[in-house]
Amino acid sequence: MAGYKIDRISSDFKREISSIMRELKDPRVSGLMLSVVRCEVTNDLSYAKIYVCAMEGFDAAKRAVEGLKSAGGYIRRELGSRLSIRKIPELRFIADDSIEYSSKIAHMLEDLSDEVKND
Repeated sequence: MAGYKIDRISSDFKREISSIMRELKDPRVSGLMLSVVRCEVTNDLSYAKIYVCAMEGFDAAKRAVEGLKSAGGYIRRELGSRLSIRKIPELRFIADDSIEYSSKIAHMLEDLSDEVKND
């Protein structure tokens, strides 16, 4: 039963942090197409790892993570006001390259399908 609660809280965090990121005015964050890929919350709600990916690439995601770390206090306060849970965990933002990786695999699959059609 506790797993269901943590999963629900993780999905709530993911949704709300995505919304808060659109409102940030930090130039490292505001000009990018950012996506929260995954959110992992510990069972005791002390830490939350938020995996962030940028459409512009991994380097842009790293810059955005620096901006998100500096706005961490604001993001925690906004989460506290938007969600009705007693304890807001410490947020740890991590750059992720899953979108870049998946687009690379998609291009490889397209190339393979073109080769198969030509044969």
